[in-house]
Amino acid sequence: MVDLESEVPPLPPRYRFRDLLLGDQGWQNDDRVQVEFYMNENTFKERLKLFFIKNQRSSLRIRLFNFSLKLLSCLLYIIRVLLENPSQGNEWSHIFWVNRSLPLWGLQVSVALISLFETLLLGYLSYKGNIWEQILRIPFILEIINAVPFIVSIFWPSLRNLFVPVFLNCWLAKHALENMINDLHRAIQRTQSAMFNQVLILISTLLCLIFTCICGIQHLERIGKKLNLFDSLYFCIVTFSTVGFGDVTPETWSSKLFVVAMICVALVVLPIQFEQLAYLWMERQKSGGNYSRHRAQTEKHVVLCVSSLKIDLLMDFLNEFYAHPRLQDYYVVILCPTEMDVQVRRVLQIPMWSQRVIYLQGSALKDQDLLRAKMDDAEACFILSSRCEVDRTSSDHQTILRAWAVKDFAPNCPLYVQILKPENKFHIKFADHVVCEEEFKYAMLALNCICPATSTLITLLVHTSRGQEGQQSPEQWQKMYGRCSGNEVYHIVLEESTFFAEYEGKSFTYASFHAHKKFGVCLIGVRREDNKNILLNPGPRYIMNSTDICFYINITKEENSAFKNQDQQRKNNVSRSFYHGPSRLPVHSIIASMGTVAIDLQDTSCRSASGPTLSLPAEGSKEVRRPSIAPVLEVADTSSIQTCDLLSDQSEDETTPDEEISSNLEYAKGYPPYSPYIGSSPTFCHLLHEKVPFCCLRLDKSCQHNYYEDAKAYGFKNKLIIVAAETAGNGLYNFIVPLRAYYRPKKELNPIVLLLDNPPDMHFLDAICWFPMVYYMVGSIDNLDDLLRCGVTFAANMVVVDKESTMSAEEDYMADAKTIVNVQTLFRLFSSLSIITELTHPANMRFMQFRAKDCYSLALSKLEKKERERGSNLAFMFRLPFAAGRVFSISMLDTLLYQSFVKDYMISITRLLLGLDTTPGSGFLCSMKITEDDLWIRTYARLYQKLCSSTGDVPIGIYRTESQKLTTSESQISISVEEWEDTKDSKEPGHHRSNHRNSTSSDQSDHPLLRRKSMQWARRLSRKGPKHSGKTAEKITQQRLNLYRRSERQELAELVKNRMKHLGLSTVGYDEMNDHQSTLSYILINPSPDTRLELNDVVYLIRPDPLAYLPNSEPSRKNSICNATGQDSREETQL
Repeated sequence: MVDLESEVPPLPPRYRFRDLLLGDQGWQNDDRVQVEFYMNENTFKERLKLFFIKNQRSSLRIRLFNFSLKLLSCLLYIIRVLLENPSQGNEWSHIFWVNRSLPLWGLQVSVALISLFETLLLGYLSYKGNIWEQILRIPFILEIINAVPFIVSIFWPSLRNLFVPVFLNCWLAKHALENMINDLHRAIQRTQSAMFNQVLILISTLLCLIFTCICGIQHLERIGKKLNLFDSLYFCIVTFSTVGFGDVTPETWSSKLFVVAMICVALVVLPIQFEQLAYLWMERQKSGGNYSRHRAQTEKHVVLCVSSLKIDLLMDFLNEFYAHPRLQDYYVVILCPTEMDVQVRRVLQIPMWSQRVIYLQGSALKDQDLLRAKMDDAEACFILSSRCEVDRTSSDHQTILRAWAVKDFAPNCPLYVQILKPENKFHIKFADHVVCEEEFKYAMLALNCICPATSTLITLLVHTSRGQEGQQSPEQWQKMYGRCSGNEVYHIVLEESTFFAEYEGKSFTYASFHAHKKFGVCLIGVRREDNKNILLNPGPRYIMNSTDICFYINITKEENSAFKNQDQQRKNNVSRSFYHGPSRLPVHSIIASMGTVAIDLQDTSCRSASGPTLSLPAEGSKEVRRPSIAPVLEVADTSSIQTCDLLSDQSEDETTPDEEISSNLEYAKGYPPYSPYIGSSPTFCHLLHEKVPFCCLRLDKSCQHNYYEDAKAYGFKNKLIIVAAETAGNGLYNFIVPLRAYYRPKKELNPIVLLLDNPPDMHFLDAICWFPMVYYMVGSIDNLDDLLRCGVTFAANMVVVDKESTMSAEEDYMADAKTIVNVQTLFRLFSSLSIITELTHPANMRFMQFRAKDCYSLALSKLEKKERERGSNLAFMFRLPFAAGRVFSISMLDTLLYQSFVKDYMISITRLLLGLDTTPGSGFLCSMKITEDDLWIRTYARLYQKLCSSTGDVPIGIYRTESQKLTTSESQISISVEEWEDTKDSKEPGHHRSNHRNSTSSDQSDHPLLRRKSMQWARRLSRKGPKHSGKTAEKITQQRLNLYRRSERQELAELVKNRMKHLGLSTVGYDEMNDHQSTLSYILINPSPDTRLELNDVVYLIRPDPLAYLPNSEPSRKNSICNATGQDSREETQL
């Protein structure tokens, strides 16, 4: 067999690698042929076509020359008419022959020659095989009529005075103008405005009709009245305007026939033009037109990019954006790919918005639409995701593409982007501000379980309000709650501040306490001039610098505040000093409340227990607590600062070794070794030494490691936190992290049970298997058996997350229907269960824990409507579930993104409060409860001092719960809401004034009664309702209703108990008659210093970072997590 390799000839030298790089001279002798391309464009005809037609700029010049030539011919015709002397007589020869001077004839002949030559040349270049198509065109016929007679007169001199209808060249000028505008748009590469073209065509058509009629009437009346051009113009205007005075009329039949023909042409042509113009106008109204370049350069504007614009989203954006005074002169340009719906159109027609809001229909992915919105000149671009879509990942992908397109088109335009899924956040890291919906949602739901109503606290802080909500209500709690809701976060440089300038060189806690005592402002954080990180309550070790930026909570910013002298305020408050009874003064202007705080900082001796002071009565062997409060030092001695909670919170280090071993809390502190998505902030947490096997994470299934099949069998010491969600998304990771943060005491860690409709993937289980007491169960809140297995009967909180699959509802607001009904079922079956619900639409919060015949709920509904009529942005705030923090909507956090345009620090502060970000030295949000042993502190200002002087904590608000223990007849009043407006009470103002202090008094008993004001309000609302024959009949009716309700309760309780017995569960923990529905809770953000503390008040605290008081080596003393096992997985999540 012949060797194949030997038969292959060697490669020529020119194909070697060295020759390919250095070149080879041998190839030059090869038989190669040079080929030229596009030879068809080198012909004479193609070159002419390129110059006259294809080239944009040259063709534009040709069109402009042709247009000028036609106008010149019309001008020469007018000059000929003006120079002609009208001859006497009515001979028809005057129609066919005119007097034309020789120079004028020469000019007209020259124009005719040039026009005819250009027409023939363009006809030749555009010829496509059909000569009749070129000849029968109207512009060509008009050109032949106006040019050929002049050319013939060159060779036949007797025809020099022949009449030629040169005025018809106006129609050729109109045609040239249309072509010129088209070439102009192509040449400057601008989007062609169909509306501008159509208006131009309409105007030019009307002018051509009038000019043709003027010249035709004037020429035909040469044998009649011999009208001049002005009389002909007057006649045409009067005729076309349908006025018809009759003072000027045509006499000859030819002129009359011409007028009839022109009117017929006008009746046919003009309506067509108007119809096209109206159609384009309607289309422009839908698309929105353009935002002018002149306005963009002289005025400021922002662009809002959305997939679909809903009325709720639009009003939330406009109300929050224009709530700031310096944004009143801004324009808002909305860029949306869908057509404007009826509700949005109706709102944008309101004069308040029509002058400042411009709607453009277009896509952010098209440069033409971005150019229409003048994105390169915009002050900011807001890109919002469509949360109403079933596939939220697809919605995020659209948002990412929009952000990329805007950044590519306008690199210097600040971007404010809203994203839904946390795993998509790293795609838009270049954006200036990003809000991830699921991160914030789950973090707020988690904090709601340990700090009640955190969602309400954050929502009120990020909404712009003046604190005027509820001020017209007779309810004192609504006045206080509404007034305190006006508090927001502001910033100011310390050396420029009246609030904080005097505290330069002093500790942060000293500045915070004394600023609150003196001005009523709450200093919560600072930022160094040379540092971008914000520190919330850095603690007493932090010394204030003159260039520090201070962040504080107040009704308004310092620049809008007025300051009064202390002597004047003391005179105004003299009358208050004579009242010594236990009272809680109403919330008023914080600036006006300066000087009303009376705290003895000097007297530290023990006072008599019988006096109305801070001391506590001695009972048996209980030690008497010192009634004094230590002063807050200017430069605190940090060695005496306690890092534990005030009063009763004990650190886990204080437990004995035996207790620690018996409690089996062998946890480590460290960073989670595995993150489910890229971009999650590392948080120091309680972790297990070894990760739990995946089989042990399943709560309701036994495995080889344990035999438990329900939550009761585990024997948890703390109550459960159950989360009902559709899928285990990556955002759910942010629910677990705040509940396992290192600063949470080990003994207070609640077991977490994830009740999921769909099984989680291994990627998610890898992330949660390192956290202690975290389990999952596949089930649904629709199934009572699943709820009982996961331990709902002894759960502390039940968190219900809105499901994505419900977004496919035909009606937008029906997306929450399933969630609301399921929560209502839980509310009826387990009345003592604390349920925290997330909804899509804030308007649906009124259906939570719905009671159709409850008078108080109906009264609150009426109050909400009245607040909305007054223009409030927080009309829903008085709903009891929202005020108590049991329900919130993530769409309410959209204002956080809008507010960051003015306050660029709001997103960072919110993330620090929620625990999404951790900065070394920055504090965290927690809470403490006021017990009977703490009532000696009496006021909020004294509590502020106590916290700052002992633990360094900074209080920011109070969560207050009041009882609603109404009698049966009072709680079941049937009211007529329609008649509430007509209900008047002449004695009501004086009655409220006399009972004001009693209604706000502090009741220190174990079971305080509801204030009588609520019952009086309900009675006043129902005063015109149907009256019964007597009190006896009313009592009988209420007893029957009470019997019905009791039997319904018992029936539901029996149902639950039977299912528990069927599943083999103990019914001991189920208390069917325990009802917490008779309470109302609300939040007081930064209350006035003289606000009295009440029993069971929960105080929100910003606690300093415990690691800030430890040496540098201390943070690692408990970090015994096995770094060897977690190092690899930690590196896998890094980009």
